[in-house]
Amino acid sequence: MSVELRAFQSLKLWHDVHLDLVHHGGDLSSRQIAILLTIYLEPPPHTVRGLARKLRVTKPVITRALDTMGKLDLVARRRDEADRRNVVIQRTVAGALAVERLGDVITAHAKELPR
Repeated sequence: MSVELRAFQSLKLWHDVHLDLVHHGGDLSSRQIAILLTIYLEPPPHTVRGLARKLRVTKPVITRALDTMGKLDLVARRRDEADRRNVVIQRTVAGALAVERLGDVITAHAKELPR
């Protein structure tokens, strides 16, 4: 299904969703949200190295973001048993619920867009 939005509608949706996240304790940065959505919307496995390549940032940038997200129980990390140099990122129940809530917030605000 294709949805066509005018530039103003897109910006209004972006604004309203971000305001909702700020008002309800969603202190994730745009980078952290991009990482979270990559982990939950794309098939695993996900590694620090793979996420860094996909987002075109360094591994330390991903590690710092994952530190914060781990403290919020949105993701978990473990060493890859096959290659101990790799860190595998795992989904959590709390993370899945957060992604679902984000989808619900976007859908609700999209329905309120001026025509």
